[in-house]
Amino acid sequence: MNSPQHPWHKSSYSSSTGECVEVSEGRETLMRDTRNRELGQVSVSAAEWSALINAITK
Repeated sequence: MNSPQHPWHKSSYSSSTGECVEVSEGRETLMRDTRNRELGQVSVSAAEWSALINAITK
């Protein structure tokens, strides 16, 4: 699932060593491993994504 309105981008929390997570944010947030895109993605609601980011940035 990807739309031109919500393209994939590397998370700002990903390291520069190639251990990257990509996200596509919209009504729901999709996450995938940059190196293993073919394995699919994890989907969470926008509220869940916001709660996760708030929890890990405190």
